[in-house]
Formats: sequence, C-alpha cells, structure tokens
Amino acid sequence: MQLNLASLLLASLLSVVAAHEGHDDDLQMPLDYVKFPYQAVYYPGDNEVTADSIFSGITTFAKLPWVKCLGKEKDTTFDIAFIGAPFDTGTSYRPGARFGPAGIRAGSRRLTLYGGYNVPLAVNPFLSGLKLVDCGDIPVTPYDNQYAIKQIEDGHKELLHRPTFSPLGNDTLTGKPLVPISADGKNHPRIITLGGDHTIVLPLLRSIYSAYGPISVIHFDSHLDTWKPEVFGGAPSEQAAINHGTYFYWASQEGLIKNGTSIASIPLSTPSISAPALHGAIRTTLSGPADYANDDASGFQRIEAREIDTLGTDGIIKKIRETVGDMPVYLSIDIDSIDPAFAPATGTPETGGWSTRELRTILRGLDGLHIVSADIVEVAPAYDTNAELTTMAAADVLFEVLSVMAKTPLGKVDQ
Repeated sequence: MQLNLASLLLASLLSVVAAHEGHDDDLQMPLDYVKFPYQAVYYPGDNEVTADSIFSGITTFAKLPWVKCLGKEKDTTFDIAFIGAPFDTGTSYRPGARFGPAGIRAGSRRLTLYGGYNVPLAVNPFLSGLKLVDCGDIPVTPYDNQYAIKQIEDGHKELLHRPTFSPLGNDTLTGKPLVPISADGKNHPRIITLGGDHTIVLPLLRSIYSAYGPISVIHFDSHLDTWKPEVFGGAPSEQAAINHGTYFYWASQEGLIKNGTSIASIPLSTPSISAPALHGAIRTTLSGPADYANDDASGFQRIEAREIDTLGTDGIIKKIRETVGDMPVYLSIDIDSIDPAFAPATGTPETGGWSTRELRTILRGLDGLHIVSADIVEVAPAYDTNAELTTMAAADVLFEVLSVMAKTPLGKVDQ
C-alpha cells in the first residue's frame, strides 16, 4: 500500500515538472493582460465604459503592455516606448530617484481612469494607431557610475535603433510622403525615459546623437546643470566630475547639443555664441555671475521661473518655439521645475517654481514640434505625500508629452 502511494506521488510530481518544462513563461500573462494597446480594455473610446478596475493588474505606465524589449522580446517593434533608468548615484543632496520609475508608473495608474482623451490637444494617444509599450527598466548597477552610464546609453540606443512598428505615412496637408528627419535617414521610434537622477541625460544624449547628430534641447529645471565640474562638486575624481549638475557641460563639450541663435534673459557676455537649447523654470542660486557665462558658453538660453509673472505661459511658449523652430528636439523635464508645493518628492527642491497646471499648459504649447525623445527625472518617491502628489504630477506631465508626440510624426516633406 505504501509503495503504491509513493509511486502515485512520484508520477504526479513528474507530470507537473514535465508540464512546467513545456510551458513558455512569456505565455503566463496576468488576467486581462493584452499584448497591444489597441486591444486593451483599459483604453475606452468615445462613449464607452470607463472607470472600471483601473487599479488592478500589473503596474506599467498607464496600463500599457509590458514588453521585455531588452530580453526575450528584443525583436518586438513599437512606435513609442517607456523605459526606466533607476540611477541616482549622481545626486548632490537627497538620493532616492532610483525608485522614480516604479513611482511614476504607480502615479500613472489613473491616467486612463475616465479614458485617455486629451481634451485641450484633442487626441487620445492610446487610440492614435501608434503602438505604445512599456519596456520595463534598463538594468543599472548601483556600484559603478561609469559602468551604469554605459548601461543606460547602450539600453537606450538598442531601443532607439529598432525599426518602428508604423510607417511615417503622408503629410496631412500636402498628401506627399514623409521622409525621416533623423541624420541617418531612418525612421526611429521615440523613447520616453523614466529617471533616475538627471545624470542619465548624458548617456541618453549620446544615444540620440547616434541617430540625429547634434540635437536641440528643451530643458525644464530649477537648476542650470551646465556647471563646470571644478565648480559643482570640485571633481575629486574623473568619474565624480560627471553628475546631475554637470551633465549638460559634458554634453556641450562632446558636441551633442546643436548650435543656433542665442538669446538669454540677461545680457550675454558673448552674444555670438549659438544656442538652440533652452532652460525653462530656472530659479537656482549660483556661485556667481560666472555660472551664467558658463551656461551661455554651453549653448543654452534661459527662461527664469519668475518670468511667468510677466510673460505668462503664452509668452514662454512663444520664446521656446522661436528658439527651436522646426528642428528635431530632445525634451528633458526635471520634476523640480514644478514648485515643491505641488511636487515635493525630489532630490534638490527649490521654492518659487511653476505649478503643475502651468507646466502642463506650456508642454501643450509644444504641439507640432518634432520631439524625438524625452525624459522625466529626479522623482524620489520616498519624499512624497501619502496622496502621491509628485508621482501623479510626473505621470500627468508625461501624458501631455505623449499626446504631443502622437500628433506629430518624425517626418517632413522632401523638398
């Protein structure tokens, strides 16, 4: 009797093992999980059911399909991908942005609670016909900054140089076919990176350079981030010289930022220096006026946060659009551009910033620009409120960016 029972248990165990070995883990999806956004129950169309269990299921950005873009699904194509870069060992004050990608995804759960239609921009990016995915995070080591920066560049570049899911199509005004605006003549997908501290933008711009060459930059931040390494942190070592206050200095030195005509909010010491790159929401203290002179030399013009009182959001939008024109542009958003009253969970908060509503209005004003890729950085959820104010603000800001991207393909009519 005991022998028969043992034999039965062994047979059962072997059958379970055999069944497991023959089962592909890619097929083990959560309940109601879908592969592509246009199949998703989470993106209702006009007059369809909304507000239905949006809090359930796996946490990806805005309930987008999770794709192992850097793993088993490395051949999957897409049009816009979200990718996390959980790096925060380049910070100067409060760490914690390595948890930013997870926090932003959690803050995005309610983005499509009532549907994903963006009323001011008159678009639902989730139902725009583009293939949107969440690629998870780039594996980033916390022990070696040099190696981590290379991991971020390589991960981003691998996604950037993947073929797009959708063709460029034709120009809506002329009906003529569109051609890519990239320097290499290829139609590249767009990558939205969830930081991470702002150091990650140096490897991201190195990746962007491989497809677009020198790029125009729109940078929303309370800080310049163009400081010379010997000023910001003192550069005690070669690697310590690269951090979240110096990455734009190095990007300028490496020729990653495109040159154009330069203006600034204060008189320039060298008016001939070109700068199609722009800071918005600046309100940091400085070591002195030399920091602004160095910022000019790095190729940037500035919009001070306080200028919103005189220019208004329309004036700021006008200044941005005049600066970058119709050139390809990279968009980098530090959550500390928003006042800490609205977004307290960040590494180096500065009072006197813009409200969430003001930043969202300005971002909508970028409608029509060729934003090739973007990031949001310095979200450190450990300092957030129980109501998740900062992570919700970050997710909402990216919703505006996504909507602008969905409306404007990265193509032009061939002259």
